[in-house]
Amino acid sequence: MLIKQVIELFDLLDQPAASGAMVEKYLKSIDPEANVEVYPLVGAKGKTDMVKVRIPGTHGKASGGNAPTIGLLGRLGGLGARPERIGFVSDGDGALCALSVAAKLLDMKAKGDRLEGDVFISTHVCPDAPTRPHKPVPFMDSPVNMAQVNQEEVTDELDAILSVDTTKGNKIINTRNFSISPTVMQGYILKVSEDLVNMMEVTLGKPAHVFALSQQDITPYGNDLYHLNSILQPATATKAPVVGVAISTETPVAGCATGASHFSDIEEAARYMLEVAKAYGRGEVSFYDQEEFARIKSLYGDMSHFQGLGKK
Repeated sequence: MLIKQVIELFDLLDQPAASGAMVEKYLKSIDPEANVEVYPLVGAKGKTDMVKVRIPGTHGKASGGNAPTIGLLGRLGGLGARPERIGFVSDGDGALCALSVAAKLLDMKAKGDRLEGDVFISTHVCPDAPTRPHKPVPFMDSPVNMAQVNQEEVTDELDAILSVDTTKGNKIINTRNFSISPTVMQGYILKVSEDLVNMMEVTLGKPAHVFALSQQDITPYGNDLYHLNSILQPATATKAPVVGVAISTETPVAGCATGASHFSDIEEAARYMLEVAKAYGRGEVSFYDQEEFARIKSLYGDMSHFQGLGKK
């Protein structure tokens, strides 16, 4: 369980002074040798602190092995919307979830439990992000744009990505806990991974939730098309398969709402991502069917143009 990690990180992040440096200090208190990188990222509407954590596996690429590397990305606009709103906003759940997994993995490593594959975890820390109008409820905005964040987080070292994001401001998902998306890869929305569904059912102890995607959702921000939210934006910047982990609610909840974070949902999503990371490094989980992907490309061609902004 990640109960301790979620509580401690929530306490750390739920304050006006929350920063990447505070997160780095906390993570290194767990493992002084932790590979944590923190630096400011400046955008048109302010700045945020990028946080990257790399945890080497026993047979990962960092140590000369060939076990695959998974990326666990916490997506958000900001942790807070100060001064408009006081307190931790719902939009911050993705960052809290991803950092809780980082803290748990570092604790496991310090105690002698190491995964086989390398794990890369990244998010950003911003306690005073702006908001913007959106239907059915207002969106959290971000001091930086998604292309900037993708450039920092999505690298060639990642063989698969789980992107966790608060996804409550819509009427597409109407279940509590968390939901997963179909696999998105190189402009294609592929079938849902049975392996990931099975792991979700083990984590939740009940039937899995899968949320619907439109083609617009997997295109980059900036093309003036509808997007459910930013959960699949990493898929616009990589050839690797990406699956969204949506922390969700039964009714629409604004990303800028405070008092709307549910401890159990965040912990379950974090526990799920941890279990996927364990199994992926061992080669026990597949995000997509390689043979079927090769066939769909041979039948229908390259779809990577959906990863760009389209025709002018």
